Amino acid sequence: MASLPIPPAASARRLPYLLAGALALAAGGAVVLAQVLGDRGIAPVATSTDIEVQGIKVDVTGKTPEEARENGWKLAQRLAWQKLGGPAVSDSQLEGMVSAILVESEQLGPRRYIATLGVIFDRARAGALLGGAEGQVQRSAPMLTLPVLITGGTETMFEVRNPWQRAWAEHQFGASAIDYVRPVGSGGESLLLTYGQTGRRSRAWWTGILDQFGAADVLIPIARLTYSWPGGPVEGHFTARYGPDSKYLAEFRMRAPNTDQLPQMLEMAVQRFDVLFSQALAQGVLRPDPTLRLEGVQLSPQVRALIEAARRAEEGETGEAVPGVSGAGATASAAPTPDVPVALGTYTVQVATPDGRSFDAALASVRSAAGVRAATISSTAIGGTSVMRVTYLGDINGLANALRAVGWQVAVGSNALGISR
Repeated sequence: MASLPIPPAASARRLPYLLAGALALAAGGAVVLAQVLGDRGIAPVATSTDIEVQGIKVDVTGKTPEEARENGWKLAQRLAWQKLGGPAVSDSQLEGMVSAILVESEQLGPRRYIATLGVIFDRARAGALLGGAEGQVQRSAPMLTLPVLITGGTETMFEVRNPWQRAWAEHQFGASAIDYVRPVGSGGESLLLTYGQTGRRSRAWWTGILDQFGAADVLIPIARLTYSWPGGPVEGHFTARYGPDSKYLAEFRMRAPNTDQLPQMLEMAVQRFDVLFSQALAQGVLRPDPTLRLEGVQLSPQVRALIEAARRAEEGETGEAVPGVSGAGATASAAPTPDVPVALGTYTVQVATPDGRSFDAALASVRSAAGVRAATISSTAIGGTSVMRVTYLGDINGLANALRAVGWQVAVGSNALGISR
């Protein structure tokens, strides 16, 4: 049937709605762009393996301001060494082991020096004197760290720069038993890593995020700050959680007398969190969740060949053609021996994901296919077509057969597959 022409009057009436729709789309694009761009993200300091002692308070005098400061630094070195439980050494030997002095706060007078200092000892020189406990620290698996700040009824993580993110980014964790993976929070990370992510329970979502940051599990240090009045005391309620299910670990409270002392309170809170997480690791509580699939496991060629032989044996039993074997009598005995290496290949797989549940189901199904070693998300499109990168023990035809075996209809392209139900 031919379409009827639209009367000019009706066309004129529709024009404002069309313009409004175009402006709404443009505004929506601007909002999304603004969420990605902007001044956000705090790069974490480079992790050093040196031994750091913080919070050393000194109050000394001298004939000149310079002499008073020098006396204060020497005293801080001795107090820090005593805090580590080091043996008796001379001042010259102690100075040779110190790599840096960190000034947390200081007041310098004509003949007096009052300061709070941090002392960093070179591990290569000091570790032998401190014993094996300081020289060799058993570290955890890489743990993605998501600091959550709750204040004024708003939960933020990396959406905007905040003092809680800065405290975690600027702390030196070289001597810690926890391997913290600290995101920068810039660009797309501010959209991916939000407070809502900590409430997700989908293992498929969590595995994709952990794979992206090279982590095995997640830590969630939460800071809830309550301001008495502008510039006044700040009450801090801190909660330690971990894992994809946001399991409760511990909590504590701290108080800053005013907003100027807030950074110091948050720095002390980070140190307290590190102690809590380290104790949980020593007690066996802080372990990677077994329901999260850890990728990147390297298998020897012999083990890979055995896995491939078992897969081909299954295909032979179901009557499927085995690549490289001809004739009706081809059976599992024609599979390659363990002496024949099987190469890993990485292929692109596209799948329609109309909603979040279908996304999770598709990712879990692909990972469960025989021979699949890893499946990571390259592009997520809820309501469209998502793209995966699948590492498979064999060629693309073998991957297609493996996906058909778990119920997918497969279209084979050039180094890529399209799957559907």
